[in-house]
Amino acid sequence: MRKKLRSLPITALALSLGTGMCLLAAPVAAQSSGSDSLSGAYLAGIHAGKARDTDAAAAYISRALQHDPDNPELIARAFMLELGRGDLKKATRLAKRVVANEKRHRVARLVLALQSFQTGDQAKAREHLEHAAYTPIGQLTSALLIGWSWAAEGKLEMAIKALKQLDSTESFSVYKTFHSGLIADFLDQPKRAAAFFERTYDDAGTSLRVVQAYGNFLERQGKSDEALEIYEKFDASTSGHPLVDEALNRAKTAGPAPKFITSGLHGAAEALFSLSSALADQSGVDLALLYAQSALQIRPQFAVAQTLLGDIYEDTKRYQQAIDAYKKVPATSPLRSNAEIRIAINYDRIGNFEEAEKRLKAQMEAESKSFKPALNLGNLLRGHEKFAKAAEYYTSAIAKLDNVETKHWTMFYFRGICYERSKQWPLAEADFKKALELRPEQPLVLNYLGYSWIEKGLNLKEALEMIERAVELRPNDGYIVDSLGWAHYKLRNYDLAAKHLERAVELKPQDPVINDHLGDAYWRVDRKLEARFQWQRARDNKPEPDVLETVMKKLKNGLAPERAAPETVKQAPAENKT
Repeated sequence: MRKKLRSLPITALALSLGTGMCLLAAPVAAQSSGSDSLSGAYLAGIHAGKARDTDAAAAYISRALQHDPDNPELIARAFMLELGRGDLKKATRLAKRVVANEKRHRVARLVLALQSFQTGDQAKAREHLEHAAYTPIGQLTSALLIGWSWAAEGKLEMAIKALKQLDSTESFSVYKTFHSGLIADFLDQPKRAAAFFERTYDDAGTSLRVVQAYGNFLERQGKSDEALEIYEKFDASTSGHPLVDEALNRAKTAGPAPKFITSGLHGAAEALFSLSSALADQSGVDLALLYAQSALQIRPQFAVAQTLLGDIYEDTKRYQQAIDAYKKVPATSPLRSNAEIRIAINYDRIGNFEEAEKRLKAQMEAESKSFKPALNLGNLLRGHEKFAKAAEYYTSAIAKLDNVETKHWTMFYFRGICYERSKQWPLAEADFKKALELRPEQPLVLNYLGYSWIEKGLNLKEALEMIERAVELRPNDGYIVDSLGWAHYKLRNYDLAAKHLERAVELKPQDPVINDHLGDAYWRVDRKLEARFQWQRARDNKPEPDVLETVMKKLKNGLAPERAAPETVKQAPAENKT
């Protein structure tokens, strides 16, 4: 599963992202002075941009720009698109033209500042950044990068002074203290670095990069025991992270820790990564993408930024671009293994199951001691309803666990589903019970086991209580509410069944099986006109063939009398459909 980075808190970041920050902001009118090909290319570019096809959008806008080369709107759009697709050379050339028309264009100034940063012209970089510091996000970005520009010149006090510009916004304080600590550490001022890091850790001790940087600093100060405590605390509060695992193993052996930031340029990349990860968490994906691309431009082997770029593409359903991004995670990085898993998952999403399976099998062979490839193979095959084979991979993954912990409940739950769907009920029941032993109040497991018992006529009182508890825990989960309604139906509590199934349909109005269930309940309480209406809705909502066949019979004949077994569609309980 994906290890999402825990970003620094930044509640004010959403303030005034401003126009021009999206890859394609609100469209302007196509220029009437051009030919049809100009307007056609422009409109095609707008359409491709809305579909987040940045390659096609960039090509169309570039074509439009050829017809109207001095159009400021087209220049700005072409710049944003080239930056978004990672062509920093083209973006930099266009940025110069953008600022000629719009001196305070924040992103163009950022790109030009980074170019100056790379060439060692820190004064010019600061000049560009000062033009961009007129909104909250611009102020934060500029202050961090100006601080690192002074650090690149070895001027600690000037760097700290630049970061103090963030004092006016409370939610930026953690960025100020964190990067002050990084800069002091980079410039070999351990006492000052320690004070900044301690304050940052108090405020943001769950942030991956804070944990890494502070722990790394402590290791280099000969305080491996304190570093170990920080790493273990992070590990205990999360499902773990490969970068922290690497640091934890190093601290245990008191091995040498490399310096966290080795140049001013690397520090600037760290600042951009910090902002990108926060923006991605807050749905500012367009700007997050631009910042991640910019970080990688100045630090190409920056594994966490490369992984974040893949995550952003994945979250915006650009799966091929996600694959391409994950493939660039350095082979030497602890993040490479997770990147391989994401590559496989995204191949499956673009319809290439065979490539996904092949990659995960190869990874399972290469990482024979790790449970993760087998776990992900199980997930892949379960998604394709190859339940018996999926169960075998889950068994292999479980066998590789050193210790079974609370966080491993999903492995037993998913294997239980596979056993149940492949008609191996005793094994399924044992796994569901094990999952509940690890997570007693897990609503999905309570629902699945309770529903299965009721379907089989087992432990009816306990089963109903379990489903009721699942609904208490997830009252807005339509599938779990449906389970409760259907449980009452199976127990012939038809009035209660109708009540809960009405709620389930409110929550999931387009689900054909839930509508079918409500139709059955209405029929049993003599609301036959409403029953037929619900069956019609089930029919019209594109049900599976077996569901459709049964619904059509009901529309023709209604339900059999109550003394006969009710003819309806059996639906597997919800796994995690929300």
